[in-house]
Amino acid sequence: MAEAYNRRSALQHFGLKAAASHNAGAARVFIGESAHRAIVNIRGNGQDAAFVQAVKAVTGADLPVKPNTTTQAGEFRLLWLGPTEYWVTAPGGSEEKLVADLRQAFTGQHAAVIDVSESRTVISISGPDAREILARGCSLDLHPRVFGPGQCAQTGLTKANVLIDQRDSVPSYDIYVLKSFADYLWQWIGLIGRDFRMAIKAD
Repeated sequence: MAEAYNRRSALQHFGLKAAASHNAGAARVFIGESAHRAIVNIRGNGQDAAFVQAVKAVTGADLPVKPNTTTQAGEFRLLWLGPTEYWVTAPGGSEEKLVADLRQAFTGQHAAVIDVSESRTVISISGPDAREILARGCSLDLHPRVFGPGQCAQTGLTKANVLIDQRDSVPSYDIYVLKSFADYLWQWIGLIGRDFRMAIKAD
């Protein structure tokens, strides 16, 4: 993990706090960045009771064993990435303790814990027209009958590989994207957003 004084948001150069709309009552889409979120990749057998119990002991959340789903307990949110791969996400600054706690809980198990927080940032997009903006660059079917709150999926969004996590029925989405693609994706959303009433929100 980078030293705190060296950390900078992937989108810091856009001056999002200064650009945030303070009077956005007419906006139908809100975008922002959740920088420095803790993202810890864990690997293990989701059918192994010991692995499942170890995760719950640390996070308080049940492991999401159904494909492309999420679970949450307090500040911890768990995302299914594959049959043996998951993310544990939490507020920034908690990653070091989270990694240590998980590794301790997995003692004696065939499991792995890797901090990937520095590799990605999170672009948030919410509002009545958020789904339509994403649909313009994503082959994933985001219709609420198919994809709703508590679901996540790895997919392509325009030319960037992302993980989309739908947080609620507003709808609100968290888009996890590699920092090297964050600038491009932010500008793409801004370009598509010209067709909508969109506002920037501060984290």
